[in-house]
Amino acid sequence: MSYYPSSMLRLIKSFSRLPGIGKKTAERLAMHMLRAPRREAEQLSQSIMEIKEKVRLCAMCFALSDSEQCKICRDPAREPSVLCVVEQPADMVAIEKSGSFTGLYHILQGALSPMNGVGPDHIRIKEMISRIAEGKVKEVVLATSTNLEGEATASYLAEQLIGYPIKVTRIASGVPMGGDLKYVDQVTLKRAMETRHDV
Repeated sequence: MSYYPSSMLRLIKSFSRLPGIGKKTAERLAMHMLRAPRREAEQLSQSIMEIKEKVRLCAMCFALSDSEQCKICRDPAREPSVLCVVEQPADMVAIEKSGSFTGLYHILQGALSPMNGVGPDHIRIKEMISRIAEGKVKEVVLATSTNLEGEATASYLAEQLIGYPIKVTRIASGVPMGGDLKYVDQVTLKRAMETRHDV
């Protein structure tokens, strides 16, 4: 790689620090930026600086936002009595893309993981409890991941919510649409059998 000028090497190194970007892809991206019109490079640079300066966490749900509250929390058409609890902003985006939920969200900013030193005080559980204590929420949908950490988090949250006059539900999980049973892992099949329902 020493045959590139030092400025090019610095850009390749910067790109390769991004998640999922290896050296070859970083090299291609750097070459693209070199050949791209100056305006494209300026727009990319400006967009990066803009998110660093403007994007913050919503004061209510902890989603990414350009203002004090995100668009979803400000939307009067949303159902404020149903609160969907997710681990990360990307999880909220995935649910929003499905078009299946019209309530509000609470983003924990992580999941319980004692092995990695992540306990209840490290994620936004207290803030969730405070929102529920206000009395507007009637149902909490636990939409954490179905991995070990997500399941542990959902169980812990369900325990914490005992005593509140609310319905606590968990998103269903199991065999995906179009999934071939012989390729589905044992944990997913077990969950699908346990959560079977009437037809």
